[in-house]
Amino acid sequence: MADALLQVDGMRKFFRIKRGFPNPVKMTIRAVDQVSFRLAAGDAFGLVGESGCGKTTVGRCILRLVEPDSGRIVLKGEDVIRADRHRLRVLRRKMQIIFQDPYSSLNPRRTVGQTLSEPLRVHRIGARATIKDRVVQLLAEVGLPPESVDKFPHEFSGGQRQRIGIARALVFEPELIIADEPVSALDVSIQSQILILLCKLQQLHRLSFLFISHDLAVVRYFCQRVAVMYLGRIVEQGTVQEVFENPQHPYSRILREASPIPDPSVRKPAMRLEGEIASAAKPPGGCYFHPRCPHKMDICANVYPPWIDLGAGRGAACHLVSG
Repeated sequence: MADALLQVDGMRKFFRIKRGFPNPVKMTIRAVDQVSFRLAAGDAFGLVGESGCGKTTVGRCILRLVEPDSGRIVLKGEDVIRADRHRLRVLRRKMQIIFQDPYSSLNPRRTVGQTLSEPLRVHRIGARATIKDRVVQLLAEVGLPPESVDKFPHEFSGGQRQRIGIARALVFEPELIIADEPVSALDVSIQSQILILLCKLQQLHRLSFLFISHDLAVVRYFCQRVAVMYLGRIVEQGTVQEVFENPQHPYSRILREASPIPDPSVRKPAMRLEGEIASAAKPPGGCYFHPRCPHKMDICANVYPPWIDLGAGRGAACHLVSG
């Protein structure tokens, strides 16, 4: 992908923790393991999977809110991991995040105006009058009136608070936005409004999105490409149409079948998964998904499947897939 805005290669992040009392045991949580993907300028790339699969950690590692253990994160040709403190400060203007919870991500003691103007003051961008005009402009872009400037977060609904979070992400006119479950905490009717707003802003500012979600319907609507994660690893990726209409990995197929269809006349058999969800602290040998896979073979329990490149950015890691 020659015009890739973001390139992630072999990224890993393990957390070392202690559990147990009175004799704690050291454990290693394999949150992200050898994750690689490309995000083209102006596109939306979806990252889907069950809770705890490492999606959010991927996003936080890209921003270096969490320091990755190894790998490469390249934004417009510049290695984010190797950037020093001063250079990282500049790079963070180009990449911002929309958090999942629109309430806890906002300071309840600060007005909306203070929240949106603080980044500009910290980075010394613009005079006081210019900053105020910029805040009002941002509020208008996300559909909030100018008088919102002097209000506190508790005076807004959940959808309005998420609009404030989106406005905060747009303060520096970034090129990349990491949207971490941006609509999962909202009512369905409000979700559609926020998604329409994000689509509008993407076209207006030519934004690129890393869209993290467990909702396949949302990803199908908003994204052009998607990667499916399981226990810290990407098991399949490709265009949204390819992955959802012709999934190659059994886990992708099960996720698709588990996604509800908004049509009461459509009936489909319920998918049943045998076995228990594996732990990221002690993943099973071989393919991580094999204890739950309905198509497992002997090799699946002993050898982790290699990544099979199917061409045009399409691929999967499964012994059932042939190149």
